[in-house]
Amino acid sequence: MSSKIKVLLVDDHAVVRAGFKLLLATAPDIEVIAEADRGEQAIQLYQQYLPDVIVLDLSMPGIGGLETIRRIVQRDEKVNILVFSVHDEQVYVNRALNAGAKGYITKNSAPEILPEAIKCIYQQKSYFEKNLLKEIDGKSSNIDYQSIMQKFSVREFDIFRLLAKGLTAHKIAAELCLGYKTVANYATQIKKKLHVSSIAELAHIAVMLGIMKH
Repeated sequence: MSSKIKVLLVDDHAVVRAGFKLLLATAPDIEVIAEADRGEQAIQLYQQYLPDVIVLDLSMPGIGGLETIRRIVQRDEKVNILVFSVHDEQVYVNRALNAGAKGYITKNSAPEILPEAIKCIYQQKSYFEKNLLKEIDGKSSNIDYQSIMQKFSVREFDIFRLLAKGLTAHKIAAELCLGYKTVANYATQIKKKLHVSSIAELAHIAVMLGIMKH
């Protein structure tokens, strides 16, 4: 038993976690030892169980996946984190990498990819689903927005994404457990950095970069 790779699953959907567990149960050398439905809980469970690999979604309530990665990496820079997300857009892959993730696969990948990626990351290698890194050095008409957004803090990126989706500052404040004034200040900063004046323009940038599909 001690030779099994110990995994912490982090996803806010219980059904998704159950599916992951069933899939990983078919791998004799992998064992799911704990589950979390949000980042704050994941940080506590990581310190409690010290799993070999964390399999983590990016879209979660509370502090969210990217901030969770950043905080765990701050505590242990050798941590093995595999992002398992619905997002296959370059900006998400880049931000997960920058936060400290060792691998990134998407939820529409073939079932055998998950255990394969876990084993690879456990061996101190990085693992990225094919085609996810193909545009990292590519030049495009969006390069300015892309480079500006690479410098966004985790909080700025989360607020940008929610503003682009059409959420009001009050709703964002409630979702991220922040004050309304704090969110309004962030919104002003974000628009200034991207050289736009309206939420519609933010949404347009989000669609152009593939952060939002509409």
